Amino acid sequence: MKEESPKAIFYALAANMGIAVCKFAAAAFTGSGAMFAEAIHSSADCGNQVLLLFGLRQARRPASPLHPLGAGRAIYFYSLIVALLLFFVGGAFSVYEGVHRVLVREPLSYAYVALTVLGVSVVLEALSLAGAMREIRKTNPDKSLWRWFRETRESELLVVAGEDIAALAGLAIAFVAVLLTMLTGNPLFDALGSVGVGLLLMVIAYLVAREVKSMIIGESASPEVRRAIDAHLRARSEIRSVINLITLQWGRHVVVAVQAEMIEYDSGRAMVDAINIIEAELQEKFPQVRWVFFEPDVPRV
Repeated sequence: MKEESPKAIFYALAANMGIAVCKFAAAAFTGSGAMFAEAIHSSADCGNQVLLLFGLRQARRPASPLHPLGAGRAIYFYSLIVALLLFFVGGAFSVYEGVHRVLVREPLSYAYVALTVLGVSVVLEALSLAGAMREIRKTNPDKSLWRWFRETRESELLVVAGEDIAALAGLAIAFVAVLLTMLTGNPLFDALGSVGVGLLLMVIAYLVAREVKSMIIGESASPEVRRAIDAHLRARSEIRSVINLITLQWGRHVVVAVQAEMIEYDSGRAMVDAINIIEAELQEKFPQVRWVFFEPDVPRV
């Protein structure tokens, strides 16, 4: 399995840093609540990407007596923190800002400036999302985006893609809100745009957090990897039948536990040698399999 690639995270970080600066300047210049909500969102995204990079570094720590399987699942923790920040810092704050502007109407100045910044932001976010999609398609060329979202075990890429999708949709909402405010002169549209952006972020954050929570609890390897491992084992001439197979995703690595009925051997040593060969060839074919626990057994009646 490939090492975690931070390319998508760097794409997103670079895009969001530039976008955040432009949005804050435009929000101060125009007084747009929707633009301010978008600026807060982009700032939160920058912090989120830094957290993900830190999480990837933590996940590479070697095994120790305290953590005998290593720290690979640390990235799941940091991904959950990012999802929570997206929900509260990005989503809840944007809703609060929008509600405040509904109650206290503030005029929008120089709307064309806000629209220009939003248009530029759409381009930058689209480039960031394209980078994330390239990383996704490298290993999942035939899956729909939704299926990949539900089945992926790469939490950091899941978070980046979720953020980018939320950002593009949020920009569209903010653009429409500012445009309606400019055309009608009614700042209510701008305030409602801020609420809409916030609610959208909260929904995306919930979906991301739900998937990451499942990884933290402990998910098997992806369905296609588990099926391939099962087929590989059942094709082995040394194995009469696979009684039970458990896979557990551990960051970028996979833990495999096998309970199998072996063919007859002249001695216990011969069976041990056969099991060692099976384990070595399994790890050779599936480089992501770091640990294999093999138990010879007989089926229970």
